[in-house]
Amino acid sequence: MAALRARVAALEHARARPPRHRVSSFVAAVLIVIGCVLAPLSVVAAWAADEVDDTSRYVATVAPLASNPDVQNAIANRATDVLMTHLDLPSLLSGVVPQDLPRLKRALGGRLGDALEGAVRSFVHDQARKVAASDAFKTVWTEGNRRIHSTLDKALTGSGGGAIQLKNNAVTLDLGPVIDRVKQRLVDAGMTVAGHIPAVHTDITLVRSDEVGKVKTYVRLLQLAGNWLPVLAVLLVAAGVLLSVRRRRALVAGCLGVAVATGVLGIGLRVFRVLYLDRLPADVSPKAAGAVYDALTHFLQTTVRMVVALAVVVALAAWLTGPGRYAGLVRRLWTSGIGAARATADHAGLRTGPVGPFVRRYRTWITWLLVVASLVVYLLWTYPTGWVVVGIALCLLFVLAVVEFLAAAPAGEPPPARAPA
Repeated sequence: MAALRARVAALEHARARPPRHRVSSFVAAVLIVIGCVLAPLSVVAAWAADEVDDTSRYVATVAPLASNPDVQNAIANRATDVLMTHLDLPSLLSGVVPQDLPRLKRALGGRLGDALEGAVRSFVHDQARKVAASDAFKTVWTEGNRRIHSTLDKALTGSGGGAIQLKNNAVTLDLGPVIDRVKQRLVDAGMTVAGHIPAVHTDITLVRSDEVGKVKTYVRLLQLAGNWLPVLAVLLVAAGVLLSVRRRRALVAGCLGVAVATGVLGIGLRVFRVLYLDRLPADVSPKAAGAVYDALTHFLQTTVRMVVALAVVVALAAWLTGPGRYAGLVRRLWTSGIGAARATADHAGLRTGPVGPFVRRYRTWITWLLVVASLVVYLLWTYPTGWVVVGIALCLLFVLAVVEFLAAAPAGEPPPARAPA
């Protein structure tokens, strides 16, 4: 009867909750929602800051493109088209030195009749493809991108010149050095007339969109926000959790909200890729453009997966440590399973010695130290991925299982009495 009266009194007290609790709950919800909205923007801001401001990061992103077959084919095709417009096919043979004619004939496969244009185009494309696939081109590509990184910064913000420029809503790369190398290979193969081709400066489109002129402004703003926007998003969610009456539930809701909002960004990147490739001009290789898009957004996609994994892990941790019925069931399964393993070890004669009592005495402190150590490892990781977050969480679970195993009371020994709260 007394318990029933206490329960009724608690319900009446909850119903008569002061209005300030409702105000604080509303403010907490607003802060959490704003933090969740800022979460995907924070991911984009971190990507803009790292890709544009960090030269090493940018070079590491674009360097593999030099080995991408689709990019190499696009460069070879563009170089071939430009060179073919400067080759005078009717006077090609007359411009060849007589001693080079047999060598050129062999290079063209002996096709010097009606199929001259096709033979020459195929020959020029083969030489351009070899240049694009050479180690020398990879070195030029990597070092060139390292030198022009600041120019890319200007290109993304709408100003500047150099090898990478923004014109007609497209980021383009000058292929002049590549064409010079192809010309030299043509001359070396016996097509001496190619040596008379003047210096050609053409370009290949790396990124093109009618919205680049508008998006570049927002990219610049996010770049300026840099790593402060993620901190602001975390602080807003944390403030909302602290103002909430039910903090654990607010923490779970906030983490899941961040995971969903960031996951929507990841889905949006995939959808935008399809739309972007469908709207490319006819002279732009879709495969090469897709490879460039994937390379430039790789860090963005990785960060999206990392944030989603981290938010889900924190939400699961908050839920599992809560008073819920299913959370309690999971904890009981955890402790009973470890207890059974400890009992089996005791029956087998395996003892923990003085380590067991020590761990039992300081189990709470040890647990918190392990959690803090895991957080420090995550913060010190240069570019954590989703798998890194999952790996850290699994390692923490394993170590906590070892602590629970050591702290479990031996078979036949009653568990220590808990100190009154």
